Amino acid sequence: MKHGKIIGIGNTATVYELKEGKVLKLFGTGYPLKAVEREFFNAKAIRHMIFAKPHAYEIVFYEEQMGIIYDKVEGESLLDWVIKTGDVEKCAVYMAEIHKSIGRNEISTVPNYKEFLEYHIVKGLPDHLETRKKALQMLEKLGDGNRLCHGDFHPGNLFLSNGQIVVIDFMNLCHGDFLYDVAKTVFLLEYTPVPAGMENKEIVYQLKKTLADLYLIQMNVTRDMIQDYLSVISTARVGECPNEQLNEAIKPRCPAADGVRRS
Repeated sequence: MKHGKIIGIGNTATVYELKEGKVLKLFGTGYPLKAVEREFFNAKAIRHMIFAKPHAYEIVFYEEQMGIIYDKVEGESLLDWVIKTGDVEKCAVYMAEIHKSIGRNEISTVPNYKEFLEYHIVKGLPDHLETRKKALQMLEKLGDGNRLCHGDFHPGNLFLSNGQIVVIDFMNLCHGDFLYDVAKTVFLLEYTPVPAGMENKEIVYQLKKTLADLYLIQMNVTRDMIQDYLSVISTARVGECPNEQLNEAIKPRCPAADGVRRS
C-alpha cells in the first residue's frame, strides 16, 4: 500500500493521506493488535449514530505496523482554531453541541466506563494504599447507565469542517453515566499539562480553565455534579498516564487523590 503525505501526528499514530478521500491512521511499531482492533470495533459500533464522525473501513498491515483506513476529515482541529481565533466562548458552544449529540445515544457493546477506571486505578496504585481503596469505593457509588461516552473528548479530537464539528479518535469509547464524559473533558481541559516548550504556560492554563468553565455552562452541568467523577478520574490517571505531570496549581482537591505520587 502506498500512502501520501503526513497530515497528522499523535502520541500513538501518524495519519497519512490516501486517495479517494481517505486516510491511513498508522500506529507505531509494536502497538498492540488488540488496541487497534478495539478502536476499529468502536468506530464500527457507532457508524450509524447521528453525529458527525469519519467512517472506518478496514484494518491494514504496512510492513511491521498496523493501521485503520478512515474517511478523510477536511478542515482544522478545534484546538488549532481556538488558538488562532481566541474565541473561547464559541469553542465551548461547538464542544457542547457535538457532545450533547454524542450523549443522546445509547449503547452497551462497548466497555463500561467503570471498568476503564477500575483497571487504571488497580494498575497505577499498590493494593496496600488507602488512596486506592477510597477511589474504588467512590467509583462503585458513581452513576450507571448506557449512554455513549467518548472517553477522550477535547478540542484536539474535534475538527471544524465546513462549519460542522466532526469527532475523531474512538479508542476510549465506553458507556455509562454521561456525567463521567463531561467530567473527563473538564479534567483534560483544566488539569493536564500544556505541550513542553510552550511559552506563557500560566496564561495557557488560565485559558484552559476558562474554556472548561464555559463548556460546563453550555452543558448545564455544575462542578458539584462532577466532583466525585473528577476525584476518581484523577486517581485513575496515575495508571493511565504514569509520567504525566498534572498542573499542581489547579489539580483537583479530591480526597481520593490525596497522597498519589506521580513520577
